[in-house]
Amino acid sequence: MSYLDYFTFPDAEVEFDFFNAIKRTVYDSFYPFQIMPKHRFERIDFESITILYGGNGSGKTTALNIIAEKIELQREAIFNQSNFFSDYLDYCYVETGHTIPAHSRIITSDDVFDYILNIRNLNEGIDDKRENLFEEYLENKHSKFQMKSLDDYEQLRRVVDARRKTQSKYVRNELMDNIREYSNGENAFRYFTEKIEENGLYLLDEPENSLSPQRQMELMQLIEDYARFFGCQFVISTHSPFLLALKDAKIYDLDNDPVDVKKWTELDNVRTYYDFFKEHQDEFE
Repeated sequence: MSYLDYFTFPDAEVEFDFFNAIKRTVYDSFYPFQIMPKHRFERIDFESITILYGGNGSGKTTALNIIAEKIELQREAIFNQSNFFSDYLDYCYVETGHTIPAHSRIITSDDVFDYILNIRNLNEGIDDKRENLFEEYLENKHSKFQMKSLDDYEQLRRVVDARRKTQSKYVRNELMDNIREYSNGENAFRYFTEKIEENGLYLLDEPENSLSPQRQMELMQLIEDYARFFGCQFVISTHSPFLLALKDAKIYDLDNDPVDVKKWTELDNVRTYYDFFKEHQDEFE
């Protein structure tokens, strides 16, 4: 499914004219101006899966945020903006195919991290309550409590429960199960499965963060399936060799000057992994 056809960024000449117009005498930073022209990155032509590859500072995350803001995608975590962000968007152009579904969104590594933290905070609160329930159980089990009015009914129920049940059963009944049944990586993967729906456009910013290699391969399969069978389109910023190997993905190498489309096996990051494992091949045999 094609929701995005192509996107253009302002070129160096346009940016030069903008700077002349504002007579830059006050600001030290004009972000996101001056990012894309460094690598002469002016246009993206999208496929079902499009990848922006590059090292830190290459501009891949900036490009993803610019696209997301231009088409007004849903987002959760805040991101780096400046006084010139809206001005920059005016110079960008996007050509769409099908209407972008309302549930489409950008998912950043901060979104996933916040989700994991929220689960951790919830679990900590559950753990605190569990400790209190252990103490409450012992008090109620050995209590000589007698009901004097209807107002005492709830306390009587707890005393009876404590006398009839084991400590673990009493606590389980009074407390929701601790949801820390999953590791951080498993919870991170669950976040993607909860947010990605059929027939949607999804911009993923370094989704490999917090994911083990095995989970990255599972996410790779999920993305391929949703792009092929469930009407989704993905634009992904990554340097993960697993995600770079996504089938039929179109990869823009932002480390190249000018930016160019490459095969995943031609990318420096992937070649580094390849050379390393090839050097230690005998140790695997």
